[in-house]
Amino acid sequence: MMKPILYAMGLLAVSGLTGCKLVKTQTADQAAADPIATLVADTFDAKLVPALSEKAVDLAVLREAVVAGLDAAGGKYGLRVGGAGGGWNFAVKGKAKVLSENRESKAAIAEIDVNGDGKADATLQLGPVVKGSALRDATPLYDFSAFRDQIEYARLGRALNDRAVSALPAEGSLKDNTVEFVGATVIRSATEMPLVTPVSIEVAP
Repeated sequence: MMKPILYAMGLLAVSGLTGCKLVKTQTADQAAADPIATLVADTFDAKLVPALSEKAVDLAVLREAVVAGLDAAGGKYGLRVGGAGGGWNFAVKGKAKVLSENRESKAAIAEIDVNGDGKADATLQLGPVVKGSALRDATPLYDFSAFRDQIEYARLGRALNDRAVSALPAEGSLKDNTVEFVGATVIRSATEMPLVTPVSIEVAP
């Protein structure tokens, strides 16, 4: 009686093994490696911020150019990603008065007046939640063809946004202060208010 029992147990053991997959254990370095995080760390300060600063058009000048003709303004100052259906991405800078500020939302913002008429002309995104991918798309630094797929490319956009807002002033109110900023925005129509993702905001002396 003992032999049949042992034989049955052996069959169960084999069948149990055939239902399992052998998974290769990753090393700590492999598990920690994130190519997007590495790319952002290597390029944000060293390449992206200098590229935006060099290319940036004054936002007041850009607004006037966009009203005169978005495509003409885009051809002169911007970069379009995704063909004719996409918006124009611009590197922008400016000096503006902060008219209002909302830090209660996770998507915190500050509305600014760039032409001195006392009305809001643009919105600065303060995060931590940031909309859009203008930082990724405002320069030719990050080419879609170099990425595995659209999901990875989208991850890059979010990672750049996260890196940008992490360096912005987190304490104290900007309201009623004059600030100087550098960043990026995407504009799809001549009537929309620019939503700027800044890489720097400094209170002007």
